[in-house]
Amino acid sequence: MPWDVIKLNDGNVIPNIAFGTWTLGNGQTATDNVDQAISIGFTHVDTAQSYRNEAEAGVAIHESGLAREDIYITTKYSGLNGLDVETSIQNSLQNLGVKYVDLYLVHSPRLAVPDIPTIWAKMEKIKEAGYAKSIGVSNFEIDHLQTLLASAKIKPAANQILLHPYVIGRQAPLVRFCQENDIVVEAYSVLIPLTRRPGGPVEGPVNDISTRLDVKPEQVLLAWAKAKGAVVVTSSTKKERLEGYLTAGDIELTPEDINNIDNAGAAGARRMTARTVLKRVVTVVLIGAAVFGACGYLGIDVL
Repeated sequence: MPWDVIKLNDGNVIPNIAFGTWTLGNGQTATDNVDQAISIGFTHVDTAQSYRNEAEAGVAIHESGLAREDIYITTKYSGLNGLDVETSIQNSLQNLGVKYVDLYLVHSPRLAVPDIPTIWAKMEKIKEAGYAKSIGVSNFEIDHLQTLLASAKIKPAANQILLHPYVIGRQAPLVRFCQENDIVVEAYSVLIPLTRRPGGPVEGPVNDISTRLDVKPEQVLLAWAKAKGAVVVTSSTKKERLEGYLTAGDIELTPEDINNIDNAGAAGARRMTARTVLKRVVTVVLIGAAVFGACGYLGIDVL
């Protein structure tokens, strides 16, 4: 089925693909890129304090001519300039030029000062005041969520996390925990196996599937994330790529397709872990050799 909406635990709904502004920078180019995404059919714009382009996104949203209820806006409390969450939401609303956002997220558990229950109680007040229709978190692990849920009056509606085939092995328990607790998973950086780590094991099954279905490899990865039940947050400055991202919602992967991508991701993760360990061992050996050599030069007995 095509991209649609997912019902949140508070009764609201969220479009299950979003245009993210993380990598856009600021200025007129950022506004133009958000405008382009909206013009071809994106109805969910994801931004954050720390991206420093809320205002640019806001201009594009207003210039689109869409009614407020026809565009879904997510932004995040990032602790920018050391400001507290109460001040930050007001600044975000002003930057975006709106009276409320649809989803407001705590960008990271490290922002939970002095602790998670305290920051979440403040988020609950923001929702109760009508400044955000839904509230959630980003980059929270299972232990963070357990701490939050133990004191929460309002459940987080979503948890936005890093999710792509090379991390699905370690993220699977978190995804499962969110699903069991009716917290929607939002996935960012889904395309990393193609954009940042090309040539890895994932490319094999992805390319096979893209050939069989006559679609682009990036569309296969987006369909993979959708099949995991996630809201996909993605971005591009190229119109044709964005159009392809939207049509990826029509791609139906088989259970075998998903399993093959998962297995390739696990193989790639093991390979990357082994490479990291090897680099650390080599570094330690080189440092040791350098120290031994220096001691010998200075006439110091190291035995």
